[in-house]
Amino acid sequence: MKTVAIAKTKPKRDFLSIVDIEDRLPQLLETAHRFKSQLRGPKMLEAARGRNLGLIFEKPSTRTRVSFEVGFRKLGGHVTILGKNDIQLGRGESVEDTARVLSRYVDAIAYRAFDADNVRELAKHASIPVINALDDEEHPCQILADWLTVKEHFGKTAGLEFAYVGDGDNNTAHSYLLGAPVAAMNVRILAPKEYQPGAAWVERAKKLADAHGTTVTVAELSDKALKGVDVVATDTWVSMGDEREESRRLKAFTGYTIDDKAMAATGKKTTRFLHCLPAHYGHEVTYAVAHGPQSLIFDEAENRLWAQMAVLADLLGLKA
Repeated sequence: MKTVAIAKTKPKRDFLSIVDIEDRLPQLLETAHRFKSQLRGPKMLEAARGRNLGLIFEKPSTRTRVSFEVGFRKLGGHVTILGKNDIQLGRGESVEDTARVLSRYVDAIAYRAFDADNVRELAKHASIPVINALDDEEHPCQILADWLTVKEHFGKTAGLEFAYVGDGDNNTAHSYLLGAPVAAMNVRILAPKEYQPGAAWVERAKKLADAHGTTVTVAELSDKALKGVDVVATDTWVSMGDEREESRRLKAFTGYTIDDKAMAATGKKTTRFLHCLPAHYGHEVTYAVAHGPQSLIFDEAENRLWAQMAVLADLLGLKA
């Protein structure tokens, strides 16, 4: 009797944390750079023809929505956008059932969520790739775009000194903390004591740093703390959901504004500035720095498009 060989399908992969692409970071940055070089303007590919991307947004978005939507269409695919009032998720339908249903309709899901547990639950039950487009713990797509920006400017990421200044216990800071060692950068999280990252995040980062030969520093901000830094980054002091704490936060972060003095404290004229936007000028950064010659914020914003295209191509196995 003739036997028939059954091809084994590869298990699907997700992008929930910056650590998920630890082994593929160089490849993803190279793909993103190639897309940026070849596909600016009206140029498109056919690689994702017939494929569908579902975008779930529980939080408002400018860069995340536009970059994912335009990016997947540039790859030749179709995008379905699902706002929090468009679907039953959170209004009676479980995350598990939502994951199973959407897996029958689309080829990948990008989920911008309030709760990281929901992102993990969706990925657990979906049979298709799930991308964390931001949750309350991490913002991996942003950090991948940032490393693309850094590499474009410095020609490398390895060996650079990276400092994040501000709220050290938010999603962006957590992803920087884990993502810098993955990119072979030394990382400093400079924040008031009550806003420094939790011990579990620091422990994870130090394990990654040990594996990649880098260092992790958590401290309060001072002029000396910024000395020798190649890249200074910050984020809003009042994230979505923290509005009730605004007055307390503004008081706690007094002195943490990235201004010309803070940039000069690195001792390097080559130091560059990053911010994931939107920015609140006069709070976490001055307009002069954000729009000055050391700022890369608009390259950084554009690079969300190319970095996410690279992730989508990778997870879906597109020949692009």
